[in-house]
Formats: sequence, C-alpha cells, structure tokens
Amino acid sequence: MIFGYSTNAFVKYGLADSLERIARLGFKGAEIMCDRPHLYPDDYDEAALKGVKDALETHGLTPTNLNSFTLFAVGDTYLPSWIEPEPERREIRVRHTLSCLRIARFLGCDNISIPPGGPIPEGMSREEAVRLFHRELDRVIPLAERLGVKLLIEPEPDLLIERSSEFRPFIGEIQSPAVGLNFDIGHFYCAGEDPAAAFEDLFQWVGHIHIEDIAPTRVHNHLIPGLGAIDFPSVLHAIHRLGYRGHISLELYPYVDRPEEAGRESRNILSPMFASAGIDIQ
Repeated sequence: MIFGYSTNAFVKYGLADSLERIARLGFKGAEIMCDRPHLYPDDYDEAALKGVKDALETHGLTPTNLNSFTLFAVGDTYLPSWIEPEPERREIRVRHTLSCLRIARFLGCDNISIPPGGPIPEGMSREEAVRLFHRELDRVIPLAERLGVKLLIEPEPDLLIERSSEFRPFIGEIQSPAVGLNFDIGHFYCAGEDPAAAFEDLFQWVGHIHIEDIAPTRVHNHLIPGLGAIDFPSVLHAIHRLGYRGHISLELYPYVDRPEEAGRESRNILSPMFASAGIDIQ
C-alpha cells in the first residue's frame, strides 16, 4: 500500500512545487487536486500534462488518486454539483469529471474521487436528487469503463450521501464495476458511525482511502491524526484484516499555512500505527 499526501494542503504552492515538497517529506504517493491552483483540466494541454507525469516520475511519486471533488475554478467546494436544477450547471460537473478521467488514464492513476451528489437544492426532494445523480453518473460511467479508471464516490457530511445507509442503496442500483467508494475515515466519523465498522460494511466497494482525524464533537474539520477522537488502531486493523490492497492518502487541507509540518507530524504518528496493524506502507 502506498501512503500519499494530498496536494490540497499545498494550495499556496504550484503543483510542481507541491509534488517536490511531498516527496521531500518521505511520501511515496501524491493525491492530486484537480482544481486551481493545481491540476484544473482546462489549464493543462498535453505538454503540461507530460510535465506533471515527468515530475511524478522524477520525485518517485505514485498518483494515489485524482481528487475531482472541488471546483473552485468555476464555483466552490461543492458547486457546480451533480444534482443542481439547472442542466447547464450539471453539465459543468459532468465535463469536469470526464476530463479528470482522461487525465487519470494519462498519469497512470487508477481512480478519481467525486462528490456524493451535492447539497440537496431547496425545494428538491431526496428522491429527485438521487435520480438526477444516477442520471448524470450514467453519462460518465462508459468512459470510466473504457479507460479502466474507477469513479469513487466520497460520502461527505451535509451532502446527498453522508453515511453507509445512504451509500449502500445508491450503489446497489449501479451495475458498473467502474463505480466504487472513496472511504474518508473522518467523514464517516462525522456522520456518527464507527469508521472500522463502516469500512467492513462497505469494503467491497472501497477503492481508495482518505485519512485524517476529527474532534470528539464530530464537527467536519480535518485534523492531524492523533489530535482528534478517531480510534485509528481499530480502523487500521480492519483495513489489514480485510485485505485492502489500494492506496491511502493523508488529507489535511485546513493546514495550508503549514502543510509540511502537518505532513511530517502525521507520518510520525501514523507510521507506528500502520506497523502495529500489520500494514506494509511504502
């Protein structure tokens, strides 16, 4: 398993600089944010993408995931979403996802993470929102299948899909093996679940993992592991016992003022926990 660090903690740096800093910290992987100021698809032609691929190889970094969640370049953290009433807004999300799938294939990344619908618009029923999400996903699944890149839905607090009980029926209606789950440990804790139990429940769909801590209040704010209340030994033992073979990425976007310090501290805390759980981290 490769342990990566998400570039979304390095938004005060360009992508090339971010990758170099991540490698200097000792990480062997990098999750790349597909948004400005990093790998927003509209800003990258073939030559620029080749430069990213070369930088990954130069620094010995494996792309653990392409984070295709935020759209600050044209919106915000959640919008444009898959479930907005306006077709033109949904089209932005669809086109962004298609572009990210193609970039993932070019970089040799196995998966991209996508938002779980979005905030349910005022006046829209949950049933209508679910139907919209399924309909728009159906427009990107064929390319994911053709390219061999996984679309990983990432449940998140306050969005259409927050917890296991919402993810299971949604994915149950999808017949494609190209769709799976980006398991964010902290998000499931925020939703009131035991992350270890949720991981076991949803294991068959997990294609990538985000790791961070959350305060005992369960408020959605990513913390350096060890500074919150998550029982990491139980989660990591579940990951090992179930035979997870994907990658794991540290996601600490609140630490933009000290991403290197946060990454270094996290590695120091998590490395012995990985070892104790029997997880071989590269």
